[in-house]
Amino acid sequence: MRAVVLTARFLFSANYLKVCYNKPYKTKTEDIMDYSQILSQQFNIKEEYAKNIITLLDDGNTIPFIARYRKEMHGSMDDQLIREFAEKLEYLRGLDKRRDEIRSLIDAQEKLTDEINLALDKAATLSELEDIYRPYRPKRKTRASIAKEKGLEPLANDILKQEKGFDPSKSAVDYIDEEKGVTSVEDAIQGAMDIIAELVSDNAEIRKRIRNLTNANGVLVSVATDEEKDSVYKNYYDYKEPVKKIAGHRVLAVNRGEKEGFLKVSVETDSEKPLNSIFRAMITDKNQLCSDIIREACTDAYQRLIYPSIEREVRNDLTDTASENAMKVFAVNLKQLLMQPPVKGKTVLALDPGYRTGCKTAVVDSTGKVLDTTVIYPTHSDKKIQESKQTLLRLIKKHHVDIISIGNGTASKETEMFTAETIKEADHPVYYMVVSEAGASVYSASKLAATELPDLDLTLRSAVSIARRLQDPLAELVKIEPKAIGVGQYQHDMPQKKLGETLDGVVEDCVNSVGADLNTASPALLSRVSGLNATVCKNIVAYREENGAFSSRAELKKVPKLGPKAFEQCAGFLRVPESRNPLDNTGVHPESYKSAKELLGLLEYSDKEIKSGNFSDIQQRVKAKGTKSLADVLGIGLPTLDDIVKELSKPGRDPRDELPAPMLRSDILDIKDLKEGMELKGTVRNVIDFGAFVDIGVHQDGLVHISQICDKYIKHPAEVLKVGDVVNVKVLSVDPEKNRISLTMKF
Repeated sequence: MRAVVLTARFLFSANYLKVCYNKPYKTKTEDIMDYSQILSQQFNIKEEYAKNIITLLDDGNTIPFIARYRKEMHGSMDDQLIREFAEKLEYLRGLDKRRDEIRSLIDAQEKLTDEINLALDKAATLSELEDIYRPYRPKRKTRASIAKEKGLEPLANDILKQEKGFDPSKSAVDYIDEEKGVTSVEDAIQGAMDIIAELVSDNAEIRKRIRNLTNANGVLVSVATDEEKDSVYKNYYDYKEPVKKIAGHRVLAVNRGEKEGFLKVSVETDSEKPLNSIFRAMITDKNQLCSDIIREACTDAYQRLIYPSIEREVRNDLTDTASENAMKVFAVNLKQLLMQPPVKGKTVLALDPGYRTGCKTAVVDSTGKVLDTTVIYPTHSDKKIQESKQTLLRLIKKHHVDIISIGNGTASKETEMFTAETIKEADHPVYYMVVSEAGASVYSASKLAATELPDLDLTLRSAVSIARRLQDPLAELVKIEPKAIGVGQYQHDMPQKKLGETLDGVVEDCVNSVGADLNTASPALLSRVSGLNATVCKNIVAYREENGAFSSRAELKKVPKLGPKAFEQCAGFLRVPESRNPLDNTGVHPESYKSAKELLGLLEYSDKEIKSGNFSDIQQRVKAKGTKSLADVLGIGLPTLDDIVKELSKPGRDPRDELPAPMLRSDILDIKDLKEGMELKGTVRNVIDFGAFVDIGVHQDGLVHISQICDKYIKHPAEVLKVGDVVNVKVLSVDPEKNRISLTMKF
């Protein structure tokens, strides 16, 4: 896999950019050439591939379509990498747009010089562009602007020249004007210093140096606003860590502590190096009298204007980088959750736990159809518990329930204990699994839930969702806003628009990786399919209801508002098991049907074999004929041939089936049952920067700290673990009072 470091503030080589941005105005073709050069370098791909991706994106192709059906054009980059490529392209275009805006704004002031033009062309980041524009930006009233109104700018300029023999105090006498508020030499000198301070502050090169020094030597410091107050931020009441080393989750933690009023946060740095850097840039030492004034003005500029601004920038950059990384972790966790293997062909009984209002219960068949609903009270009186037990056993027997899905919310532990005891008396083996109910209440109150389950009470809809997300996590969880699924950290502190876009991209990639059954997919699932919008999805469902099940992919073309482009983008991701053409139930795109049929002929499959759709030995036949020679004969690329062969070998295949099945339980442990050194099997529920939370059959998940995951050094737990992994763990320590369990995987 190509190692690509990706951040929101993408830093490019200034020298390289100088080559690429030496023309103020470019045609679209020239733009593509420039961007393809830069991006090919950044992503370590051929420039031709970069150019192709840009063209494909600009032509309105979706990322899943490009990743899956245009592999020859980009060297088989995966959807995630192409999505990151698209983000960087957008950043570059935004950079160019702002570059041209600033150029026009400065030109309108008639101050655009060749030097400024070149500086704008060389600027590699938005920060650098804004630094160049700073002196020309309209300003509110400042000490410098007031001094200029008093006519002190010539004095400031004379001081900056630092000519031998020039005496600032003598010259300042000429600027005394009581009407303008300049009553003394000191007033004149101070006004000149204010002008010089602002000039220093507006110097792009100086700001760049200070920014670099602060990033290299700055220390993030947090202290308590009230040391007596207890809070979850106690570890940060007296905390210091270098800016260049601090982990993202600690940045987000101190930010939240500051927002909630528990912490005061700042970036501290030794001022000696920054000030010396400014002095070297501004002072010539030709005139000591001028030098002293400039030195004082530079110090004022640094303390009053530059550093507070740079400190804000550094903290914003830290937050942006931390948020970017947190979103990536969230995205990875979400993908793993969505791609959990479905529990197929099983009748599921779901329990949505609760104390006062009881435990909402729903039974669904293997297709997700609701068979039964009720409410039981396993946490109430002994009488109610016995009644609940009999009700549960009756439902298990009546519907031959295979698995019980228990939501992990309020009263989950008690419900799990009740379930574990009850299923011992069932007339056939029954297992249970605790599933995350995050977002279930959001779904139950949605318009979609009301449409899907109009006859059910709001609370019972939640139970149905808990059952279905065990049967098919992807199909059910697409109905919920990704942010509500709860497999991230500090998600409420991140830029919500960016987070939404990131997670939506994950959902889109997962849905298209698996594919969707055209005749059973819900509108929510269809809306995530490449090339389909909400209107077209409604039209597909309406067509289905009016005309019955689709008999082929080609029939999609009859759906209103689904034009040729939409068909091209979506067709390969939609499955039609009922079709007479076996290719309609595969990931083979209709544009490749001709090649697929020619391939079957070259491999000498009989009409009977083709009709039956049984091509289990196709890989052996391809190998015997030679992959490259077959591709040459068919006039297609090797990636396309490989995909056709893979799809034909397993028609209707679900990539999730190749993953380990979820772990089912038939008994429960209490936290008090845990002992140090006890070895257990558990399921990874969440992966975060500093470790992973593992479900070991106790109500409270245990934490495996990053240092306890494996013997080798790892930068992030995601290098080793993912959501849904079944792992062996050993108990390190248990704190029943604080509900904390420490685990290790090192034994």
